[in-house]
Amino acid sequence: MEYHNPVLLHQSIDGLDIKPDGVYVDVTFGGGGHSREILNRLGPNGKLFAFDQDEDALANAIDDSRFVLINENFRFIKRFLRFYGAKEVDGILGDLGVSSHQFDVPERGFSTRFDADLDMRMSQKNELSAYKVVNEYDDANLRRVFYDYGELKNAPALSRTIIEAREQQPIKTTDDLKEILAKYLPERVRNKVLAQIYQAIRIEVNQEMDVLKEFLEQSLEILKPEGRLSIISYHSLEDRLVKRFMKNGMFEGEPEKDFFGNFSVPFKTVGKLIIPNDAEIKINNRARSAKLRIAEKK
Repeated sequence: MEYHNPVLLHQSIDGLDIKPDGVYVDVTFGGGGHSREILNRLGPNGKLFAFDQDEDALANAIDDSRFVLINENFRFIKRFLRFYGAKEVDGILGDLGVSSHQFDVPERGFSTRFDADLDMRMSQKNELSAYKVVNEYDDANLRRVFYDYGELKNAPALSRTIIEAREQQPIKTTDDLKEILAKYLPERVRNKVLAQIYQAIRIEVNQEMDVLKEFLEQSLEILKPEGRLSIISYHSLEDRLVKRFMKNGMFEGEPEKDFFGNFSVPFKTVGKLIIPNDAEIKINNRARSAKLRIAEKK
């Protein structure tokens, strides 16, 4: 199993400001590239917990007494850290989205390049699959998925076309779906629109926006004062949530003012938005849309 180079490796770990005897969490272990760099910077008394819900990632577990790999969704970060006796941590790293490995395994159904069963589950334990979304969701829910998560203005037409097609026979594979939606995929924008359609279904299957919100809220409880949050996102939906939460500790609305009329916010942002340079994008195409934001708990 091939896992590509970790994105923004040194910048994201630098952002954690590693203390040698600190406790850190990598909530998206994948191939383990970020975790290995954290361990390189930890002393003998440091500790690293890593999360990954994908069973494939377990093959990359690191043989190190300072390291614990937890095969669970990071929406449960607080529960599992407490199980291991870690109530507070010094830093949390998240490299969001689908791993390169998941894109490159055809049968997972994540990539627009391959024909595969409609799956798109990051964890095989999930009951909801792309097949269920495409074949069982009603019109209102399909529209919501395509509009909210794919930002597709023709969501009603996409939904209607899918529902008419599945009344004839089930839509089983990614090629079936492409064929049904072919009239909405003109050659000049085919790849872009397909990516938006796949993204929308994948986010729904894996509840990615809900997971991200739950994780960010828990991170605020888990981080020690001056603890760091270092998050890499890959599309505007994720980045907006991360940016807003780091700015004011909320996903919508405005924070309350204190007695002196100042906004009371839980984080201070560290540095500016970081994006990969051309050299990194050339080595790892997945990096092209990456955005790194870093914040410190007050």
